Amino acid sequence: MTSEATGTPEPVRTPEPTHPTDTAGALPYAGGNPYADYRDGTFDFTVLTDLADRRLGGAVIAANDELFAERENLLLPQPAEFRPHVFGNKGQIMDGWETRRRRGAGPDRPHPTADDHDWALIRLGAPGAVHGVIVDTAHFRGNNPQQIAVEGAELPGTPGPEELLADSTVWHPLVPRSPVRGHAANGFAVTDRRRVTHLRLSQYPDGGIARLRVHGEARPDPAWLAALGTFDLAAIEHGGAVEDASDRFFSSPANLALPGRSGAMGDGWENRRRRDDGHDWVRLRLAGRGAIRAVEIDTGCYVGNAAGWAALYGRDEQAADPQEWFELVPRTRLQPDAVHRLVLDAPRPATHVRLDVFPDGGIARLRLHGGLV
Repeated sequence: MTSEATGTPEPVRTPEPTHPTDTAGALPYAGGNPYADYRDGTFDFTVLTDLADRRLGGAVIAANDELFAERENLLLPQPAEFRPHVFGNKGQIMDGWETRRRRGAGPDRPHPTADDHDWALIRLGAPGAVHGVIVDTAHFRGNNPQQIAVEGAELPGTPGPEELLADSTVWHPLVPRSPVRGHAANGFAVTDRRRVTHLRLSQYPDGGIARLRVHGEARPDPAWLAALGTFDLAAIEHGGAVEDASDRFFSSPANLALPGRSGAMGDGWENRRRRDDGHDWVRLRLAGRGAIRAVEIDTGCYVGNAAGWAALYGRDEQAADPQEWFELVPRTRLQPDAVHRLVLDAPRPATHVRLDVFPDGGIARLRLHGGLV
């Protein structure tokens, strides 16, 4: 082509490459509060137990790539942190699981294919039925995956990566391949209620995920519970669950049923200070219909804000009146930062319990020792 004004050839202009509009992305970090523009969400399933919680024994047992950030970060219980301009030998240090940029087959095909992806294998701390998944991409801006998928499998024992990756392992979809946003809590409801012991998290084509939360109902192996005989009927890993509470202002009542001793006030159930004549309560569903023989009420790490008194009531869904609450432990004085061990005179079958605290205050752990009936 020549210019009509000069008759000289015009230079060939190569069109500027365009970047596709990324409506799922996030703006670059501009300073200040790194969570200021975080896109949160409200998901009904988050009241249920996080079955992948590290405190229950959850683990990321393998990943195909973790060059920029380790896979184990996915299940850390605390929110992801971001320290700008803190670099290691491989770049900005990120609090999550981050893989390298995928490339195509060669200079003529530099882009990955539509099916190229990275994956991580997760062992649930409490096997069970998944109701919802949160794929949290906090602080991943421009380096988050475009899409994710989650699959579940049920295997006996404690299989390793070799067994999980074997052709004989049957994986079924929990979350189909779905778009995700950067620097956001991406929530996905799950309708498949099959029991699963392991998950496979896939990200397309690559990128970073800060945290993975897997909310659902724990379903332990019945044969294991039968072999135990006596166990904690309220424990999450045995199938117990916190159903409701009068107040969860400072920390979740689900902490009551976690394994081990609490390490800080935030690791138990703490309600706000009452300014009326009422009292606080928490209701739990037991692992099954069971006879409680001994109770532990632990106020560990609660010193000036422990509950003053507590009473425990039971309810049996198989009784003539399934809505009747009966007393298991009468109102009992509690000491701060202490374990209170109480033996029941006459064990009575129950499917649910309600712990009342007077007038308010913190409880770290509740243990209900007994057996199924």
